[in-house]
Amino acid sequence: MGACVCKDKNQDPPITQAEESDSSSHASSHRHRGYNHNSSSEVTTSTTGSIGSENRHNHHHHHRSRNHHRQHGFHRRSRESEKEDVDRLVLETLSVIRTLVDNTQEPPLAMLILHKIADCDQGWLNVVKSLIRVIPMEDPLGPAVVDLLLDECPLPTKDALLELKNHLNLAEMELSQAYSKPCQQRNICVLLGCLSEKLAGPNSISLLTQDILKFLIDRLKPSNHPVAILHAMVALEKFAQTTQHKVRVIEAMNQCEVHPLTLLEGWYRRDNDPKNPLSFARREGRPFSYEQLDHSHLNVMLNSNDVSEYLKISADGLEARCDVSSFESVRCTFQVDSGVWYYEVTIVTDGVMQIGWATKDSKFLNHDGCGIGDDEFSMAYDGCRQLIWYHGQSELHSHPCWKPGML
Repeated sequence: MGACVCKDKNQDPPITQAEESDSSSHASSHRHRGYNHNSSSEVTTSTTGSIGSENRHNHHHHHRSRNHHRQHGFHRRSRESEKEDVDRLVLETLSVIRTLVDNTQEPPLAMLILHKIADCDQGWLNVVKSLIRVIPMEDPLGPAVVDLLLDECPLPTKDALLELKNHLNLAEMELSQAYSKPCQQRNICVLLGCLSEKLAGPNSISLLTQDILKFLIDRLKPSNHPVAILHAMVALEKFAQTTQHKVRVIEAMNQCEVHPLTLLEGWYRRDNDPKNPLSFARREGRPFSYEQLDHSHLNVMLNSNDVSEYLKISADGLEARCDVSSFESVRCTFQVDSGVWYYEVTIVTDGVMQIGWATKDSKFLNHDGCGIGDDEFSMAYDGCRQLIWYHGQSELHSHPCWKPGML
């Protein structure tokens, strides 16, 4: 069951200390409620009238200089404190998100505070920078938290997007050490893919700069981390959903000395390594690949005619991938009416999935977060959140969390 975290937009979360001490106007309070982003930059030192003598003037100038250095240090410490606070809230949200298994559950307080922080441009930027900086590679819910927080936060303004692009400085990424870790590059790809889906009009067009396009295509090089490659592919695919971006992506790939997808296609089921998260994504975008495969040895496969709208099925019909935040489902082409049966599944990526059994009466309501195990006609095993599902109710199991490559 996909836990769609919802909140009553007419009901504010508890007032924080920063809100209680805020004496600014209503409009200013709306933009900074829950977190005073600009408090340090608004601290000024008032000066008195003219100075009557040169000695007094020099003394006063020296005093102001000391105040300036103190304020500069205060600004720096305040910015560092804000960054640490946002990082802590992001990691706290990540740690509790797996416990949200019911659509009626209230979102965690950390998430509500992050939403309030993102009400202004600078706050939104602080949240986004933190998502890139601190979401670890080893947590399977990391990309989901990036998508969830961006989905709940206000859409960025044109100025915020420009500041983000300047901050990332992807034109110099190869020389920069700011985001050199594979997990950070994966997070950038997840962020760009999410924004490409949520933005429209001029903001959507302006987001895919030449630098961002080059960065995403460069992440497809086989020398990069497989997870970073995978999310770069997903981001490019999401950008290509608009015609203008699709033309640019295709042109950019065709201009490469060797087409990136041709390079990656060689990894398809290489050494039959299920730990490689690209083993099911290699032929994405390749025309009519299902016609080039021999299906005669298969007795059963995933049913492309009995699947929710956004789930992707591989060319051989044996693998599935979901790149959206809705909860997608599929049944197979083989029906059993009696006897005792089992089937085996190889875990390719370790995110939230519910795998089990369903009758034809089980309904796939992807936008409501309902799939296998969420009605009386199905039951499912969730190895990420360590739950067993039936009729929309869950029970904990003691098995370890599944990992890529597990059978």
